[in-house]
Parts: sequence; structure tokens; C-alpha cells
Amino acid sequence: MSNDPYTLAGEAAAALRAAAGLESFDVALVMGSGWVPAADALGETVSEIPFTDLPGFSAPAVAGHGGKLRVVRTGAGRHALVFLGRSHLYEGRVVDSVVHGVRTAAAAGVRTVILTNAAGGLRPETQQVGDPVLISDHINMTGANPITGTTFIDLTEVYSKRLRALVREIDPAIAEGVYVAFRGPTYETPAEIRMLRTLGGDLIGMSTVLEAIAAREAGLEVLGLSLVTNPAAGLAGDPLDHEEVLQVGRATAARMGVLLAKVVDRL
Repeated sequence: MSNDPYTLAGEAAAALRAAAGLESFDVALVMGSGWVPAADALGETVSEIPFTDLPGFSAPAVAGHGGKLRVVRTGAGRHALVFLGRSHLYEGRVVDSVVHGVRTAAAAGVRTVILTNAAGGLRPETQQVGDPVLISDHINMTGANPITGTTFIDLTEVYSKRLRALVREIDPAIAEGVYVAFRGPTYETPAEIRMLRTLGGDLIGMSTVLEAIAAREAGLEVLGLSLVTNPAAGLAGDPLDHEEVLQVGRATAARMGVLLAKVVDRL
């Protein structure tokens, strides 16, 4: 395997094409914590490939992440790559490993990527647990960036206005918000949550942002979608718990799957 992350993504894409028996794919979806059951609503499963069968991938270490790459034929006849899980910085992975899935999708010909996640809600006065929220922008608090050197990428519009408008046509009531990414794995303190609210954050999580930056570097159109699984630290009386995140995901999986299926078929 190559040590160059872009070459490695090309090798993974070649292995993916061979394993799936397809030359190209139309869209990629990365399923966050609790989102994996929603993948069942996307269409017919053509094949499932363990991450560990592809160059550069490792099995996810987080509960709620499936560890497989599913190839789905949608109702409209499109071929979707569905990443059932992702890697995170807090697992001790380097940044290139965290964004390897997105780079592999780009190398496989995908031009659109949908990034989903479970998020803490920073605005409980307007957000309900179980609500999907479109990501309109982000604040990168991870201390990391997948791009090094003198490659300067414009991030004025990381999350596609066109795709967000398409989702609002499907679900006019859906809210939008700014997603803040921390490295994790600790949840944020109440003081940090007060700071993020002041800065204009609406959602808090430990993923998505680095993948979105890598996707924009590759020229992909990006849609980000969060599922509010809990109020952020200090905004409710209960302590934060990853199992709660997964429970909300399971409870809302069918609804999220229907939404994603409609979006994919209208791309």
C-alpha cells in the first residue's frame, strides 16, 4: 500500500470497484452514530464489503458504527456508497485516516457526499431531541485539518446551498444550523457550551468537519445532516451518555432513512 493518502485512496477505490463489480458510483453517504439502521431505507443492497478488505481502512472502534461499506441501488437506479461507520480523531487515528473514506469515494467517481452525524443540541429552546438539522456551516475546533502545504481551499460554501434547498423542498419544516466539531472523546463542559452558543454554534459533535473539508478539496458537493440526540452539557439536568445517542438513532432510524432516500433519488 502507498504511504501517500491520495494514492492510497485510489488503491482503495480500485479495490472497491472490483469487489462491487461496478465502474462508478453516483453518491456517497457516511452514516454517523445511530444512523446505520437508516441505510436500510435507501434501496436494494448490491453488496457489502468490510472496511478491512479495502486498503487504508480500519474497523470502527465506536458502538453504533457498522464497519462495512454497502453498495445500494436506489429506487431511481443510482448506485450509492454507504459507509456504515467512520473513523474519528479520538480513536488515535491520524487525520488522513479520518478522511480516507471521503477521498476513496471521490477516487471512485462520486461527485456528491452526504455526511450524517449524531449531535448535541446547543439550542434546546428551538431544537427537539430526534430532530434532523441541516448543517449550513461549521466551526472547526478539532485543532486539525486534512490539508497540508500550499493548497488553499475556499470554504465560503462548504455545505451546498443547492442541496440544502432540495432537502427543504422535501421537508419544509427542517431547521438549519452551524455544527461545531471538537476532537473528543470527552463531551464538552458547560462552560465550553456557553462559549459555543456565544460564537454562533447550534450543534456540537466529534466528526463531519474534517470529512467536509476533504470533500471540498476533491471538488465534491457536500450535504451535512445532524440528528439531535441530546441537549448539550449544562442545558439539561441529566449527564451525557453515548447509549442515549444510539437509542435516539434507533428510535428515529426509519424517519431518517425515508428522508435520505428521497434526497438521494432527487440528486
